[in-house]
Amino acid sequence: MTDFINRLIEQARSNKRHIILPEGNDERILRAADRILALDAANLTVFGNPDEMKKWAERLGLSHFRRAALLDYKKSLLFETYSRRFYEIRKTRGVTEEQARSQMQDRNYFGVMMVQDKKADGMVSGADGTTADTIRPALSIIKTRPGCSIASSIFLMCLPGGRIWVFADCAINPNPSPSQLAEIALVSAQTAKAFGIEPKVAMLSYSSGASGAGPDVDAVREATQIARHAIERICPGLPLDGPLQFDAAVDPVTAASKTPHSPVAGSATVMIFPDLNSGNIAYKAVQRAADALALGPVIQGINAPVNDLSRGAVVEDIINTIAITAIQAQAGRSPE
Repeated sequence: MTDFINRLIEQARSNKRHIILPEGNDERILRAADRILALDAANLTVFGNPDEMKKWAERLGLSHFRRAALLDYKKSLLFETYSRRFYEIRKTRGVTEEQARSQMQDRNYFGVMMVQDKKADGMVSGADGTTADTIRPALSIIKTRPGCSIASSIFLMCLPGGRIWVFADCAINPNPSPSQLAEIALVSAQTAKAFGIEPKVAMLSYSSGASGAGPDVDAVREATQIARHAIERICPGLPLDGPLQFDAAVDPVTAASKTPHSPVAGSATVMIFPDLNSGNIAYKAVQRAADALALGPVIQGINAPVNDLSRGAVVEDIINTIAITAIQAQAGRSPE
């Protein structure tokens, strides 16, 4: 686990990006920011009252925090500019100028506007808010990448012994359609590759191959076919197979028995769950039962990286999420 985290930090450091932290009123954010700056893994802008944050950091002994840019965004010269821009973006949805200005009072909306304006490369928020509070501004302003109809998420599951699995989607889409599930599979493979993980994609179900039938397994089978048709256009040469049961996906002995001709079975690294219910249960079960480190959720499919923190996040979680966001930013964004 430590080796993978160290690799993430080194990758972030190799091509530094600028990340927004809107929650400068949270001690965990200040401590994580100090550590990121000590590691030289990203440049940071932290929202809040600059004088109060400086005093707080001094009391906590955070000697590197002084290198962060501190912004009282409501007093920023950009406030009126971003209010007008948000109005232009959303006026066709019925947003008035007054409502746009009110919306810019929200730190996450202002932070996302900075990312949209390319004054930062990504944002990490959610230490004291909901996932929707973080993701809704990104979908309203930055929007999804070309070719992506939805945002989705992965967890990087770091198991003892150094094995890394990618689990998707465990945080956003409750019941994806077959076409959405295929999209999640291909985007998750691209995300895995960005983190140095060779993607081998398993479309998971309660049945392997042609051994079962029913609406749920048929939906996974359809998603697999849709993904296969899109592979050469989006991810040339990507190994992908399904439906597969979890044991057939990861265990070579089981794979040899159940799906001996699969290009993925027994060695899958990217697990695509058929719905949010199964994905969320699975990642928590592996996290607890296998003593795995679960990094995420890592949001994907948005045109610039915006990632959500759990309200129960500890400082190490925040550090890891900042590094992950910086690495996503290194992959760049699509032309607007």
